[in-house]
Amino acid sequence: MTARSVGRFFKVNGNSLERAYKHHLSGFEQWDQKDHSQDWLLLSDNFGERMSIDETMLCDDLFTFFTNKNGRGKHGTLAVAVRGTTVEEVSAVLLKVSDEIRRQVKEVTMDFSDSMYGIIRKAFPWATIVIDCFHIMQLCGDGLGEMRMKLKRAAAADLKRQEREFKKKLDKNAKRRKAYRKKHPKTYKGKTRGRKPMRKNQRFEPQMIKMEVNGKVVMETEVDLLSRVRYPLMKSREKWTERQNKEMEELFKLDPRMKIGYDLVHRLRCLFKSRITPEEAKPKLDEWCNDVGKSLIRELISVRDTIKRKESEILNYFVNRSTNASAESLNSKIKGFRAQLRGVKDLPFFMYRLVVLFG
Repeated sequence: MTARSVGRFFKVNGNSLERAYKHHLSGFEQWDQKDHSQDWLLLSDNFGERMSIDETMLCDDLFTFFTNKNGRGKHGTLAVAVRGTTVEEVSAVLLKVSDEIRRQVKEVTMDFSDSMYGIIRKAFPWATIVIDCFHIMQLCGDGLGEMRMKLKRAAAADLKRQEREFKKKLDKNAKRRKAYRKKHPKTYKGKTRGRKPMRKNQRFEPQMIKMEVNGKVVMETEVDLLSRVRYPLMKSREKWTERQNKEMEELFKLDPRMKIGYDLVHRLRCLFKSRITPEEAKPKLDEWCNDVGKSLIRELISVRDTIKRKESEILNYFVNRSTNASAESLNSKIKGFRAQLRGVKDLPFFMYRLVVLFG
C-alpha cells in the first residue's frame, strides 16, 4: 500500500503524507547508514553460519545481496547490499566486517557466477561454497530448450516450403486449364468438356499429427506440437498429463535425440533428489558426464563441461542439501516491493525500508 492510496482513502494529500512519513515518522532521518545507503548497506548482526549470495536489478544497476538463510526471508535475512557485482566492489564492503564475525560463516550458496565465486574466496576463504542444484537443472533445461527450438525452426521452414509448393502447383494447374479451354470449345459433339475448373483459392492443409487423448482424436501440426512440449520437457514423467504423455511420445518419434537428452536430464534430476553423501554422488556424476559425452548432444556437452569445471562446489550440495532458495525468495520479494511502488525513485529511502523489513 502506497502513501497515495492511503491518502485517497482518508481524503488527504498523498504527497504530503508521503513526505511526513519519510521525514518525521519513519526514522529515516536518524538512520546511521543514510549517507552511503545508495551504494552499500552493512548489517553485521545478521551474519550466520549458512549464507547466500545473489544479485538483482535496482535503479538500472545490479546490486549484490548477501543474505542469512536462518532469516527465512523475514527480519534478520539481509546482511549486505552493494551496488555492483565485481570482486573489488563487493569484497571491499564485506571486509569492513571484523574477522571474528566473518569467521562465523561456514557455508555460502551461489549460482555459477565467477565474480561471486571470487567474492567468497576473497572475503571467506575458509567457507564451503555450494552451487545451487536449481541452476544446474536450469542449464540442462536450457539445453533441451535449444534442441526443441532447432526442431521447431526446421519444422516451420518446412511448413512454409510445403505451402509455397502447394501454391506453385495451383498456379501451374490453373495455367494448364486456361490453355486447355482456349484450344477446346465448351461443348464438343454435344458433350460438355472435361472436369470443372479447380478453385484458385483452394486452402492449404498442412500435414497433421493424429493423437488419441481421453477417447478423443486430437490433431496438431508439427510446429504446434513443438510449441506445446516446452513445459513437459522440464518436468518428470510422473507429472505429465495424458495429453502431454502422447505429445512427448510423438516428439521422441520425431527426433530420438530428444529422448536421449531428456533421459539424461531426468537422471541428473533424480541424482540431486537422492539423499547420498558427496563420496557416493561423485561416481554417479562422473558416469553421467561420460554418458553425455557418448550421446554427442552438443547442447548437453556444454552443460557437462560447466559441471566438470565446478564439480567440487556442486558435490558440496550433498553435505547439507543447501540451495539458494532463500536468496531467490528475497529477490522476488524485492521485485514485488519495487513493482508495488511503481519503480524506485528514492533509492536511499527504498534501501531503508528494505532494512526495516528484512534487516
